[in-house]
Amino acid sequence: MMHWSMNTLPLPPYVELGVHSLSGLLWTLLLLFLWHCYRMGSDLPIPGHAHAGKLKSGSRRSIMSRGGICAGTKCSARSKLSRSDQITPFISMETEEDEEQGQGYLTPVLSHALFPAQASAEAKKLYAALQEYAKRYSWVGMGRIHKGLREQVKLNDHSAIQKPHLFFLPDVPSVPFFPRDAHRHDIEVLEANYPVILDEFKYVYQWGVDSKHGWTCLGPKGQAVFPLYSAGVSVAANCRSCPRTYQTLLSLRTFISSNSLGSAGFWLLGPGAALGSSYGPTNTRLRCHLGPPDAGPRVILSVDLWHPNVAAAERQALDFMFSPDL
Repeated sequence: MMHWSMNTLPLPPYVELGVHSLSGLLWTLLLLFLWHCYRMGSDLPIPGHAHAGKLKSGSRRSIMSRGGICAGTKCSARSKLSRSDQITPFISMETEEDEEQGQGYLTPVLSHALFPAQASAEAKKLYAALQEYAKRYSWVGMGRIHKGLREQVKLNDHSAIQKPHLFFLPDVPSVPFFPRDAHRHDIEVLEANYPVILDEFKYVYQWGVDSKHGWTCLGPKGQAVFPLYSAGVSVAANCRSCPRTYQTLLSLRTFISSNSLGSAGFWLLGPGAALGSSYGPTNTRLRCHLGPPDAGPRVILSVDLWHPNVAAAERQALDFMFSPDL
């Protein structure tokens, strides 16, 4: 019986010919791809060109050179400056065509004029922080934040379900209560640690509701808070008094712990006290309440979580814009 080995059989001529044909085909495809890339690049408007100032309808592209020149609406040419003298201008995300259509927050161009002059000092400060963030990282995913800053000045002019006084993010849905699935992990973590959270509340409550014991009284309404996080900063002494609750907060995935929009702590409502209606500072967060049993004082653990419709890139930018250090 004969045994054939693939390693000892000579390849027929047509196999070798097929290998050469395949190699030639791959080289042809590569050359065609390089030619296509070259044509695509040459079709883009040249920065500083007289006819490059108007983007095509529906276009979302703009070009910036290393010196800060762009081929978008209202871009100023800086070719007369030397490289060492060039200063990168702030970036606004608007074009004239898109401004007319109400969609202009998607395309970055270089301009100051499109941000509302009547905006508050706080809004202008946030806008400057957004520009600084974009210079360090990217404008990608910043469209809604930019639009929200521009429209904040108009928010108080009309009736709306959402009317935050500090920052409004467009296209964020609002419902009275969100389902558990929106933050299933964090809800389950809080519920699993409920016994130790309740014990630590009882521990600090027995000292008495007094400022010298870490409590903050909120006026004549009979409200008091024992803050663990206040405006994105941990209250060290109170966290040491409730170490297990503090560790629970750190284990949450969506807890707003890195910017001034987030807080957490025990909220106490005294006998006869009532809560009036009010708007929060922003619509980018949800406030989670974990309540004790019916017996005893009316108290909740309040925790600020990211709204599920705020994207990861937006959360990172808002952490930068609302950093407690700014």
